[in-house]
Amino acid sequence: MNSIIDKIPKPARTVTVLAFWVIVWHIFAAKINLDVVISKPYDVLNRLLDLAKEKEFYLTIFTSINNILSGFFAAVVLGTVFGILTAKIRLLDELISPVLAVIKATPVASFILLAYFLVDTEIIPSFISLLMVFPIIYGNVSEGLKNTPKELIEMTKVYSFSPLHKLTKLYLPSILPYFLAGFKTSLGLAWKAGVAAEVICNLKGSIGSELYSAKMYLETIDIFTWTVTVIIISMIIEKTLLFTVNHLTKKKGKVSK
Repeated sequence: MNSIIDKIPKPARTVTVLAFWVIVWHIFAAKINLDVVISKPYDVLNRLLDLAKEKEFYLTIFTSINNILSGFFAAVVLGTVFGILTAKIRLLDELISPVLAVIKATPVASFILLAYFLVDTEIIPSFISLLMVFPIIYGNVSEGLKNTPKELIEMTKVYSFSPLHKLTKLYLPSILPYFLAGFKTSLGLAWKAGVAAEVICNLKGSIGSELYSAKMYLETIDIFTWTVTVIIISMIIEKTLLFTVNHLTKKKGKVSK
């Protein structure tokens, strides 16, 4: 069975799996037959096509992308920097660890409500995205450095590697698998947390605001449509960013050789 599946091109498998779940969705919606509870796939597609004709639709998407990715990239930079620093400075690691434990254990909604009173509403989605992503990037980078083989570290000392050579030949190859895993995991989390912040804060001109309005007026079809939009945009951005990062790291690897 596995060999047969492996022979099917990946795009065809993806389309087949997607079609299967759309059919399940349609059967479930038809069985309930209450549009106020669950919308049918065909109706959601029509609504999405209608929205795609409006300029405001794209402005709304751009606003949410800007809100979420600004926090995400800030967290990637800060997480990488602090991950490197704490791997070398144990005291700093001891100081930051309790804070990260609190962030991981606290519900996202609690942070959103607290941020509502502490920072400007417009930057809450960015702040929440940063807060959720930082521990993942930080932890993965720090773990990658800690797992650098000790014998290789000793070898760089014996052969008197320059700091640049140590970085490109030793530490970057060690960090990279951990960094890429954290990058991929945290991107989806940034979207979920960021949109949740937009919903709770009812940030005007954002996807979260559209979801909030749809909930208030019981526009179930709009809830499904904007949710599908979030999923599509999130997948496109994830694939694009991962392709770019993988391409750059492979290119860097070839150059360093």
